[in-house]
Amino acid sequence: MNRRELGLGVATTSLALGAANASLAQVQVTVPSPSPAALDAQIGRLAQDIQPDVRKVYELTGGRPVWNAERLRALQDVASRAEHHALPAGDYFDFVGLAAQADTAEVRSTAAALTYAKVLAQGRIAPESVEELWEMQKNSVDVASGLVGALNNNGLSAWFDGLPPQDIGYKNLSAGYVRYRRIARDGGWPAFATGAQIEPGTSDPRVPGLVKRLALEGDINASTASSLGTGSVYNAAVQQGMRSFQARHGLGVDGRVGPATQRSLSTSAEDRARQIALNLERRRWLKRDLQPERIEVNTAAAIMVYWKDGQPVHSNRVVVGSHENQTPSLERDFASVVANPPWTVPMGIARREILPKGPGYLAANDMYINDNGWVVQRAGPRSSLGYVKFELRDSYAIFLHDTPSKGAFNLSVRQRSHGCVRVQNAVEFARLLLAPDPTKLERFDTAQVSGDTTRVQTGRQIGVRLLYWTAFVDGQGRVAFREDSYRRDTKLARAMGIDVRLPEVVSEAPADKDDDWV
Repeated sequence: MNRRELGLGVATTSLALGAANASLAQVQVTVPSPSPAALDAQIGRLAQDIQPDVRKVYELTGGRPVWNAERLRALQDVASRAEHHALPAGDYFDFVGLAAQADTAEVRSTAAALTYAKVLAQGRIAPESVEELWEMQKNSVDVASGLVGALNNNGLSAWFDGLPPQDIGYKNLSAGYVRYRRIARDGGWPAFATGAQIEPGTSDPRVPGLVKRLALEGDINASTASSLGTGSVYNAAVQQGMRSFQARHGLGVDGRVGPATQRSLSTSAEDRARQIALNLERRRWLKRDLQPERIEVNTAAAIMVYWKDGQPVHSNRVVVGSHENQTPSLERDFASVVANPPWTVPMGIARREILPKGPGYLAANDMYINDNGWVVQRAGPRSSLGYVKFELRDSYAIFLHDTPSKGAFNLSVRQRSHGCVRVQNAVEFARLLLAPDPTKLERFDTAQVSGDTTRVQTGRQIGVRLLYWTAFVDGQGRVAFREDSYRRDTKLARAMGIDVRLPEVVSEAPADKDDDWV
C-alpha cells in the first residue's frame, strides 16, 4: 500500500485509524544494537530529508541505541493518538514491519519518531509549496535534541503531546475532527437532495433527514429531534436549528433552505472531517508564541477578531480580497492609525481601471495625478479608504481601512476587495485601539472633526495576522465551516493526498465601485 492509499484520501483507511492504532499497540518489537558501520549504512538508506536529524540523535547519544521495549511501548501509545491530529498513524509508524525486520528496527524507529514529531511541530506540507501569498512566522523545533531529551527523562509521550499547537483553537478543532470522524464512521448523516427551496411552514420529504443531520451536528438537541420524529413539516423548531446551521456556515440566516444552504447541506461528514484536517495542518505551520495583543483576520470567513491580554475582546465583519485579488496570509506589526487618509493608487490599478476612463472620471472621484505620475485620491467622504487607515509594515502594500461602501458588510460572501481589508465600524475600532492613551485618542477625534489627515502612532506593538481558516471553532464551541473562496483547501488537499469535495462559492450580490479598487 503506498503513501496515498494510507492517507486521508481514502475514507476507509482514515475511518479505520482507531482500530489500526489499537492493533499496532499489540505488536512486540525487539531492537538489537547495530554496529557503528551498520548504523551509518542504515541511516544512509533513509529518506534524505530525515537523515540529518537521525544522525544528530546518535551523535548526541555517542552512537548508542535509544530504543528498548518500554520506549517502544510509549511510542506505540503516541501513535495511537495520531487521529486526534487528523494524521494516519500508518503514514509514520510500521510496528509490524519493525517486528519483522528487527535488525533495522533501531534506526527505523528513530526515523519514524522524528518524522512524526516534525509533522506535529511544523506541519506535513511546506506552506510556500501550496500558497503563493504566504508570509507568516513558521514554527521551528529541534526535534533531534528534543527526542533525546524526552527519552532520557522518560517523557516521550509528554514531549510529543507538547509539539502541536497548545492553544484552545487547535485543541477544540482537534476534538471537532474526532467527532466528525465518529459521525462518518457511524454512517454519516442522510444525503440531502438539492431541489426546490424549503419554505417555513411547508411540508417536504427531506425534512426528516434534515432533522437527523441538524441533530448530529448539534444544531438541534436530541430531545427536540426525538419529539419531531419523522414529521415532514418544516416547523419553527426545525427552522431554529437551520438558523444555527446557517450561522455556523457563514450563510444568510433566514431559516429558508435555499440554494446556498442546500449546497452546504450536500457536503458529507467525511468531507467536513477532511476539511478540518486541512485546517489543523495550517495551524501546525504557525509559531506557537503569539502576541497577547493582536488583530486576526480570517480571510476565508471575512471576520476580524481583536485579542487583548490573550483573550478575544472584539470582533467585526470585514471585506477581503476576491478570488482574483486574494488577500495574502501574512503576519506583521501594526504601525499607526491614519485619520482621513488619502489613497495613493497602486500603479497597476491606475493603469487598468482608472486612467483609461479619462480626466472627467478622476475629477468625479476626487482624484488627481501627482508630480511623480501616481494617481492619488484625496481624503474625504468619497475616499475609498474612508475615514481611517490601519497601516501595516508588509511587502504587499496591504492595510486595513474604512470604506464609504457599507452594504457589503451585510453579505455572507465578503471576498470582494482588491486585496486590502475593509473593516466594519472602522472608526470605532480605531478609537478602541487608541483608548488606552487619552492623548492619542484626542488627537484622532480632533482629526475626525477637522478632516485633517493625521497619523497617530499606537505607541505599542500590536500584531496583525491575516489567516485562511475554512474550519474553526466558534464562540459557542461548535465547528464552523466556510467555503473555499481562494481554492486553497483544494490545493492543500491535493498535496496531502486528501480527496475532498466542498461546495462551490456563489456570491449573491454584484460588485460595487470600491470592489474594483481596494
